Amino acid sequence: MKTLLRTGTLVAALVALPAAAHHGWSSYENDKPVTLTGKIVEAAYTYPHATIKLESAGKTWVAVLAPPSRMSARGLSGADLKAGIEATVEGYPNRDDPQEMRAERIIIGGKTTELR
Repeated sequence: MKTLLRTGTLVAALVALPAAAHHGWSSYENDKPVTLTGKIVEAAYTYPHATIKLESAGKTWVAVLAPPSRMSARGLSGADLKAGIEATVEGYPNRDDPQEMRAERIIIGGKTTELR
């Protein structure tokens, strides 16, 4: 019985570790919101979070979006994130990477999608 309990505890810990490591939003400056408008130059509609590279004001930003399942449920598909499309992204800059942001919402073609 003790072996089964230990195994169950170990499995639970191993499953929880990636989730705990993944959802560390503390590396973003939540008190410094930014709004960027520009052209999408690259997009990845993949897990754990979709990303886009957005060229805005002569700088290319990486915007960390929501998981594809959440975006899809809110009406934003991978096809909506094609290179060349203009987008506005609102979110927070990364404290350590001045070219990355955590996006809270994205606006494409006049349609706003809440990401969090």
